[in-house]
Amino acid sequence: MPTQNIYILGIESSCDDTSASVLCNGKILSNVVASQKIHEVYGGVVPELASRAHLQNIVPVVHEALKRANISSKELNAIAFTQGPGLLGSLLVGTSFAKSLALGLQIPLIDVNHMQAHILAHYIDEEGFNKPPFPFLAMTISGGHTQIVLVTNYFEMEVIGETIDDAVGEAFDKSGKILGLNYPAGPEMDKRAQLGNPKAFKFTKPKVDGLNFSFSGLKTAILYFIQNNLKENPNFIEEHLNDICASIQHTIINILMDKLKIASKQTGINHIAIGGGVSANSGIRSALKAAENKYGWTTYIPKFEYTTDNAAMIAIVGYLKYQEQIFATQNIAAKARLKI
Repeated sequence: MPTQNIYILGIESSCDDTSASVLCNGKILSNVVASQKIHEVYGGVVPELASRAHLQNIVPVVHEALKRANISSKELNAIAFTQGPGLLGSLLVGTSFAKSLALGLQIPLIDVNHMQAHILAHYIDEEGFNKPPFPFLAMTISGGHTQIVLVTNYFEMEVIGETIDDAVGEAFDKSGKILGLNYPAGPEMDKRAQLGNPKAFKFTKPKVDGLNFSFSGLKTAILYFIQNNLKENPNFIEEHLNDICASIQHTIINILMDKLKIASKQTGINHIAIGGGVSANSGIRSALKAAENKYGWTTYIPKFEYTTDNAAMIAIVGYLKYQEQIFATQNIAAKARLKI
């Protein structure tokens, strides 16, 4: 442990959640998230509305994070922010604020890759949660990404498998939209899946070579399945909603687990971690825990509040970079597309 306290302010604004977190020596003191409900009306995130909401939220969210951590801004050692990937307008708000605050306080500025942060969230000091040893495999699953990453150390990561079309979060949300569920549909589908029969309906799994994923074909198959059944029974969705959700979720989980099994076998690595918003899904968590006994894996599942977009994961990366004195300059710019 350091001989003195190192305080890092993390700022996350990649999509539709404005978040700020204060970390001290690896422990989270505060993690404030302001979610945007306005997008529910449109069935998806509207970039212009998201960036406008970030402008309204970022000052009070940062103020609240400092307040809950019981420190002043003058005690901060560095400011970490999400550089990308994400919605450019949203990223610009967080980037500009972080740069200005760091300049005003005359402290280091630290850029963070959002997807790396989802993986490194496992290194937040949290009682009851183990940290994966290097090397390990990480599966990042969210609304915009589905990846299998070979993690050699904190800052050496290689994507060895990824989606060639829709991400897994999109598969849940688009399937939910077909069923008439509100956006975001993933959490609602998860709740209903727990009440349904996962083997009630069978959906064909896409055949994709190697470790890559594809979910667009599954989405289309679900659409045709629903349309065909509605022709015969207009009340089909209403009468079988829980079973449909359970069957869709069961298929998606099998697709993910099949690729993880191949990745583990090819690399010889049996330490498996997950991250990203979809890792909050109860079915995926259960499948991963079951795989420990079945395949001899050791699995790592993050604390629920560190799965969706949050600034705590940005802060821990900032802390790890601070220890290595890896800082950004004031010339750094937000990037909508940013690879691991």
